[in-house]
Amino acid sequence: MSNRLFQGMTHQVCEAIGRTAGILDDNGALLACSDPARVGEVQAEAFAAAVAAEGAITCGGASYCRLGGAPAGQLVVMVEGTDELALRYAALLSATLGSVEQFAGERFDRANFIKNVILDNILPGDIHLRTRELHFNNDVPRAVLLVRMSENCEASVFDTVQSLFPDRTKDFVINVSETDIALIKEVHPGVDARDLEKLARSIADAVSMEYYSQPTIGIGSSVMTIQDLAASYKEAQVSLEVGKVFDTEKKIISYDYLGIARLIYQLPKRLCGMFLHEVFKRGTIDSLDQETLFTIQKFFENNLNVSETSRKLFVHRNTLVYRLEKIKKLTGLDLREFDDAIVFKVALMVKKYLDAKPIRY
Repeated sequence: MSNRLFQGMTHQVCEAIGRTAGILDDNGALLACSDPARVGEVQAEAFAAAVAAEGAITCGGASYCRLGGAPAGQLVVMVEGTDELALRYAALLSATLGSVEQFAGERFDRANFIKNVILDNILPGDIHLRTRELHFNNDVPRAVLLVRMSENCEASVFDTVQSLFPDRTKDFVINVSETDIALIKEVHPGVDARDLEKLARSIADAVSMEYYSQPTIGIGSSVMTIQDLAASYKEAQVSLEVGKVFDTEKKIISYDYLGIARLIYQLPKRLCGMFLHEVFKRGTIDSLDQETLFTIQKFFENNLNVSETSRKLFVHRNTLVYRLEKIKKLTGLDLREFDDAIVFKVALMVKKYLDAKPIRY
């Protein structure tokens, strides 16, 4: 358990019992005390006596008791006074803080275990063993959401995300890198990718309101076992990379809805280059100017409808037809034909992929 948490608890104890209280570390020094000026004070003799005793003892002007549940010689509780009440306070605090320390340690172990699982730092055989030891429910679906900041995450960003998920026995928020925070979310049966996108949007809104920086969130598929969380995490990573290549405007990207972009991302670059060369035999895609590419984009957005596209572009229908004929002459593809339109659309995406040179996971 962190010193900060111990320090906060000793202050609360002092207010409740009206006496100075503290906790000695394994060197006999006060690592936390309701009197901050005494933090670091060494009480080696009292520490040794408390470790050797079965219960609470007095030494000098205070009462001491080894922290319940902690290994011998690890932590000792101190309460000011040598009367019977002080001894009882020390014994009570030993049992209470010992339970809290044990729970905090177990929670840390669970979070650390999950981190090792998603990062593939644990053997499959050990996953099953640790799942049983840490009392994980292995029969509920979970999904990984990867929150990525454009710059290094402040510690407070992690705290903000964690505060949104108070049940830390089911949901885990983990610092993965300087820019990435992973959320392992337990999901109810029937929850689909759209529901997870709504959850991701609420996280993004909370972070952006607090820090004026919009995170990008990748969502992996829901999986049914702890062992499969590594796959969901990789999917969340791929979602972020694919989104960065094919749809830079989107901030919430779900692996389940990547569509053909996911297929292109998995193709060898050499094969993609061959495809572009075969499609544009008459001339390269680079021969198309920006106005022509913008026209093509709007034509696709309006489902290959000439009248609707000309209206959105504020041009005469015949002007748009002329542009489409020009594209056909340059590339050999008539975008008014469905098959040619599909080939051209895929070719544009392949070109984006080759230009981006994304990181492969």
